[in-house]
Parts: sequence; C-alpha cells; structure tokens
Amino acid sequence: MPQSGLNRKFWVAMVIFGLMGQVAWVVENMYFNVFIYHMFHASASEISAMVMASAVTAALTTILMGAVSDKVGRRKAFMTVGYMIWGLTIVSFAWLKSVLMVIVMDCVMTFFGSTANDAAYNAWLTDRGDASNRGRIEGVNSMMPLISILIVFGSFMSFDLTRWGSWRVIYYIIGAATFLIGLGGTFLIEDAPNLRPVTASYGETLLYSFRPSTVRANGSLYLVLGLFAVFGISIQIFMPYLLIYYEQSLGMKNYVLILAPAIILAAAVTVFYGRLYDRKGFRFSIWPVLLMLGLGYLLLLLFRATLPVFIGSLLMMCGYLCGMSVFGAQIRDRIPENRSGQFQGVRIIGQVFVPGLIGPFIGAAVLKNAETIVNSDGTESFLPNANIFLAALVVAAVLAALTFFVNRRRENP
Repeated sequence: MPQSGLNRKFWVAMVIFGLMGQVAWVVENMYFNVFIYHMFHASASEISAMVMASAVTAALTTILMGAVSDKVGRRKAFMTVGYMIWGLTIVSFAWLKSVLMVIVMDCVMTFFGSTANDAAYNAWLTDRGDASNRGRIEGVNSMMPLISILIVFGSFMSFDLTRWGSWRVIYYIIGAATFLIGLGGTFLIEDAPNLRPVTASYGETLLYSFRPSTVRANGSLYLVLGLFAVFGISIQIFMPYLLIYYEQSLGMKNYVLILAPAIILAAAVTVFYGRLYDRKGFRFSIWPVLLMLGLGYLLLLLFRATLPVFIGSLLMMCGYLCGMSVFGAQIRDRIPENRSGQFQGVRIIGQVFVPGLIGPFIGAAVLKNAETIVNSDGTESFLPNANIFLAALVVAAVLAALTFFVNRRRENP
C-alpha cells in the first residue's frame, strides 16, 4: 500500500498495539526474570531455561499461526482476540507458586502473545507498508521495546519487588491493559485492502518459506535473517540478566533513573535512524549500529561508576533499537507480496528462536561460576558480572565480520 494510505488511524493503531505488545513482552522477557529471581531465588540455569522455552514456543506459534492468517486472509481477528486472551493469561501469573509453574504458563502466554503480535501484528505492518516508508514505520515500531521498558519501570519503580502483593498488582494492571487494547482494536484495526486468502492448502502455505526453491529465490532475505539471528544472540547474552546486574551487582537500587533518560534519548535517535535507512539503505546504516553497540558493550564491561554506565547503556540501547529498525525494515522490504504471514515464521526464527536458545545459553555459561550472595532466608542467589558484556562484544565482532562478507557477496553475486 502506498504511503498515502498510512492515515492517522493506522498510526494510532500501530502505536497502541505495538506499544502494548512490547509492554507485555517486557513483563515476560525482563520482569519474569526478576520475578522468579526474587520470589523463588531462581538460578541462572532456570532463568535460561525459561527464556529458551519461551523462544521455542514463540517460533512454533508464529510459524503455525502466521500461515493460518495468510490462509484466511485476515489479520484483525488474530490481533484483537489474541490480545484479549493474552491479557487474561498475564493476570494468571498473580497466583503461580513455583518456577516450574511460571515456565509452563509462560509458554501458554507466549502462544497467545505470539499469535497476536509476532504473527498477526507483524504481518499487518508488512501488509500496510511499502519500500518508500518501511524505514519510517520501523523507526517508530523499533522504539517500542525500550519505551515500554520506560513505562513499566517508571510505573512500578516504587513497588517492592520482593513482595507478592506488588507482583499481583503488576500482573493485574498489565493484563487488564492488554485485554482492553485488544477490545479497542475492533474499532481501530483495518486489514490491508489488497489482502486476499491464500488459495494453496494449509500444508503448502505452512511450508512455503522453508522450501529450498523459496530460499534460492529470496537469498538476500535469508542472509539478512541470518545476520539478524547473530545480532539477537549478542543481545540475549546479557538482556535476561541486565536488570539484576544493575540492581544487585552494581548496587543501583534506583536503576530506572539511569535507564529512563537513556531510553528516551535512544528512542529519539531511532526515529531519525529509520529515515536514514529510507535514504541510505541497509549497507550503509548497519555500520553505525554495530559501532554504537560495540562501544556500549565496551563501556559496560570496563566501568562500574554511574556516568560511564549511563553512557554505555545509552550507546548499547541506541545500537539495539537502531539495529532492530534496520533489520526489521530490510526484512519487510524483501518479503514477497501477500506472503507476509508465511514469512513471519522464518523471521521469528531469526529474531527470537535462535537468539533465545543460544544467547541465554552463552550467558548462563559465562555466569556458571559467578559470585553468590546469601538471602535473608538462607538461600543463595547468583550475581551477574560484566563478563556478559564481553561475550556480547565478541559476538558483535563476529556479526561485523559476517556483515562485511554478506555485503560483498550481494555486491558481487
């Protein structure tokens, strides 16, 4: 659809669905880690297992349900109903009593969240954009993860996260808000007018993006997905432990005061960076991303004082958000028309599944012999250390080398 079709209703729907989806994912991807750390004294291995189980569920769900949304030729119903059920599953966490129950229910919640957001919402964004505006769309969309962190942490920074009562309030609020956004979407969401049901069988639709012939015909897309996976691995090495590192290892009890300005500045940079992508393309815009990411890791690795940690966090977040924008726009540009649902599966494999398996595994391995502290009840908890940023930096260096060779291959096929 041309840019003239991106009216105010589209932008409102995109912002509230994108933002609320990311708020819900923040609760899962970052707060669940803090939740089981404080409530059940979870180990690094248990946190890693939860992240990996969720990544597998997200990938399988997106593959299956993305193909379903293409088959029926609709995104709206999957988004609206999916968000409502997603909200109800979030509320259920207020009453869970063990790490195992949290991991199992996390997979259930991820099924509905991935159906609504990873499969339907992302296919809807692809349907509604084109090559002239994808950088702009992704610039706004890529702000959402860290803006959602700011909202969640800012809203709950005064809560005592060592108390069950605080977690129940958090889950009730986030769950209810997610449900209401889904309900409101029945009035806001509009499917792309050129969206049509796929006539092939469900089996053919499901397998389309995995066929060797499809890979050969869309080689550049799969190369970018591979690079995206390496980018995600670098992020997932440290991200599950980031808040625990700030709070417990650095002793920053009010780490939100560090994160909030860094997030706001990084989000502003990302909006402009999307426009840079529209003008300069992937081959140019990927390099500043890697530079910001690498410098951020280096500062977080070498320093523990507030100012360099803030600068390192800012650079890391700018690299993270701008990278999500650049990779997201490039992938959407290369997805064949009317097949966006079918390609959400391979997208999620590169964005979530592979990073969610390998990144936390590396992080847990790096923290295997981390220092421990004794809690007031006599149990022990681990303390993440800066080695997670060293491991992330090494993977980012590998990504830079791979990007160089992929760009040369695309220039000289």
